[in-house]
Order: sequence, then C-alpha cells, then structure tokens
Amino acid sequence: MAELANPAFAGGVVLVAVSALGYALTVASIQHHTYVHVMTGLLWTGIDVFLGAVLGPVVGGLDEEQSAAVFQRLTPKTAFLLPSLAFVTIASGLVLAQRLGLFPHSEPWLALFTAANLIPVFLLLGWRLNAWSDLRWQAPFAVATVGSLTWVGLTLGQLQMTTPAVVVALAIVTLLSVQGFGFLMPGEIRMYVEMRSPDPDPGVISAIGQQNAKLGGVQGFFQLILILVMVYLRFGGF
Repeated sequence: MAELANPAFAGGVVLVAVSALGYALTVASIQHHTYVHVMTGLLWTGIDVFLGAVLGPVVGGLDEEQSAAVFQRLTPKTAFLLPSLAFVTIASGLVLAQRLGLFPHSEPWLALFTAANLIPVFLLLGWRLNAWSDLRWQAPFAVATVGSLTWVGLTLGQLQMTTPAVVVALAIVTLLSVQGFGFLMPGEIRMYVEMRSPDPDPGVISAIGQQNAKLGGVQGFFQLILILVMVYLRFGGF
C-alpha cells in the first residue's frame, strides 16, 4: 500500500503523526497539546466531510472505469492519512481531558472504552477480510481481547460516574473508531488486493470506494456532533 501511496508520503504522514502525539503527551504545554488535538481533529473531520459531501456525489456520477481510477489514486493515501489523524486526535484528546481535570475517575472508563473499541474492530476485521482461520488475525485478536478484558476486570470495581459530556464523547468516538477501523479500513485493504490482482475489476474498486466515501460522510457527521460535545465540555456546558 505504501508503494502505491508514495513511500515518502506514507512514511511522512506516520512520522509526523507519531511525532506530534509524542510531543503532546510528553513535553507540550496545555496550549500546544490543545493545538495538536484540535488541528488533527479538524483535518480528520474536514477530510471526512469532503469525502462524503463533495467527492462521493462527484464520483457517483462517473462510470465504473473513471470512478475506479479516482479511488486507485486516492485510497492508498487516505489509508495512511485518515487512521493517523484519527489515532492522534483520539489519543491526544483523552489525555488532554485528563490534564484539564475534565475526566475524573478515568481509568475504569478507559478500560471499558478500550475493550469496546478493540474487540468489535478485530471481529469486524476478521469477518470482512475472511480471516477467522488466519493466525495473523487470531493472535492479535486474542491478545487484544484478553488484555482489554483483564484491564476491565481489574478496574471495574473503581467505576464511578465521570463528566456526562465525556461519556457522550466516548460513545461517539467508539462509534467512529469501530466504523473507521472495522469497515473503512477493511474496504481499503480489499481495494488494494483488487488493485494488485492480475486482472483488477473496476466495478469492485468503484463499488467499495463509493461505499467508503459514503461512510466517510457519516463519519464527518458524527465528528461534527463530537466537536459540539467538546465545546460544551471545555466551556462548562454539561
């Protein structure tokens, strides 16, 4: 996938994302941490809204060959860009809420959040990629499931109500994460496999690409709601 995306682009996106997150979580001031979180969130939201509201309808009016050509150029890049932005936005946001004192009693909630994300995502990946019998899926699924449920078990007794807006935000982020990593990412992988096949089918690439564009629009909608919740959380709405 990196070869199709341009290795410099793929590597640069991941490197910048990891560096920004590392900076935000270690030595950054509250202001700089907020900047990293807000900017990656805006980029993530903006790209998803663009995919659903602009690119989707445009590509929907093209024939299969033209539509497939668009997604053959676009998908390898979004496969690196969007997950990187999503991961940095979510991780930096959780820690920022803790730093600002807006996420009390966070550990058991984070344990539940982790399990609610990892287990469905791995199950969807196994189903959509037909990987139930593949050790490369079985091993990480087992580690993620056992690890996350163990964390839940160790912290569940400490569970107390946290800020209501944080609970709403965690629910929306879980929906976004499961949809993004459980539906959009497998779709991109399936398109990549089709692109690399000896006789790529433009119809398959076009259909999956348009489905992903629509799902990207849904992602954008929920991200706009999430931004509203974040504003209320930050400025004392609820």
